[in-house]
Amino acid sequence: MRCFLQAKIHQARLTGTNVEYHGSLAVCPSLLQASGLLPNERVDVYNIDNGNRLTTYIIEGDTGEIALNGAAALKGAVGERIIVASYAWLTNQEMREHTPRVVLVNENNEIREVKG
Repeated sequence: MRCFLQAKIHQARLTGTNVEYHGSLAVCPSLLQASGLLPNERVDVYNIDNGNRLTTYIIEGDTGEIALNGAAALKGAVGERIIVASYAWLTNQEMREHTPRVVLVNENNEIREVKG
């Protein structure tokens, strides 16, 4: 088996950070639905503006929300752009047919385009 990109939300803007929360990434419900990402799913977060990278899990946020919580909140600031990515282990057969879901968003975290 090999590991492949499963889903990605590209260039979402951080709308909040909360160090006192127990930890996670809050994601807008419409972005969860469009990407196929699920609450409690492990994700990598790549901060486009400062280069920080981290691994956390998703919780469902409010409409338009993308917020780093807990220790992860120290890795970004409101207004910075991030990429949220999940990966899946695939068999040789699954690899041939696999297409990741990529959700492109605008500066307000509204869906611009969904690929895959």
